[in-house]
Amino acid sequence: MELVHSGKVRDVYADGDELILVATDRVSVYDVVLPTPIPDKGKILTQLSLWWFEQLADIVPNHVVSATDVPDEWRGRAIRCQRLTMLPVEWIARGYLAGLGLKEYEKGGAVSGVPLPDALVEASRLPEPIFTPTTKATVGHDEFITYDDVVQEIGADAAARLKDVTLDVYRRGAALAAERGIVIADTKLEFGRAADGTLVLGDEVLTPDSSRFWPADQWKPGGPQHSLDKQYVRDWSGGLDWDRTPPGPPIPQDVVDATRARYIEVYERLTGNRWES
Repeated sequence: MELVHSGKVRDVYADGDELILVATDRVSVYDVVLPTPIPDKGKILTQLSLWWFEQLADIVPNHVVSATDVPDEWRGRAIRCQRLTMLPVEWIARGYLAGLGLKEYEKGGAVSGVPLPDALVEASRLPEPIFTPTTKATVGHDEFITYDDVVQEIGADAAARLKDVTLDVYRRGAALAAERGIVIADTKLEFGRAADGTLVLGDEVLTPDSSRFWPADQWKPGGPQHSLDKQYVRDWSGGLDWDRTPPGPPIPQDVVDATRARYIEVYERLTGNRWES
């Protein structure tokens, strides 16, 4: 097998006509990989994604070939998957106002060209979920784009299809999570084209790295929420005297432990399965 790409969190190996996608325990904030791993993080991301892929199979095909036909050293954290030509867009759905969506709204009352009501605050629930795509930057930060920009990038038919799929995935995920006492504030998806042209869901789906999860019984608009996702690490790093450029700061053990506990909690609450590392 050949290592063909090493990202912030995942390593990708070529194995014949297929790929092995390995989720490591690395964690990044502000596009900087921090030097301290979060134990079990890669396995949790992989196992939760596999669970979600099953819940969403009637909405969109996914890239999974096998969760078991992988090298023993990566068992539990790796997926054998199709080769896809990934689309140059981050497909983001938002049901609540948070993070960069909140900052964009505060500039002019809209996100990705979608106008929103006046007087919304942090963690406000939106009247309906919205599609807020961004660029997929290889260097630097992703930038908000509009639906029309997506049409120009990949064509009207694919843009319309994947906008609908992105919102459908969010709605399905949010409804299932709500039954389990969790708010999914927003989520980011990635899609690619298979060899036959089929549009396929890839990477990860509805994980604590790609989504914001809040306990529903603690949701209170008007400020930061108790997060069951990577936001906890972002918040910790935001209080440091650090310019958000490499090298990143080491993560203290108490933050490592609290982050791991949040990832396990959201996995167990969503899937109903006990986490066994």
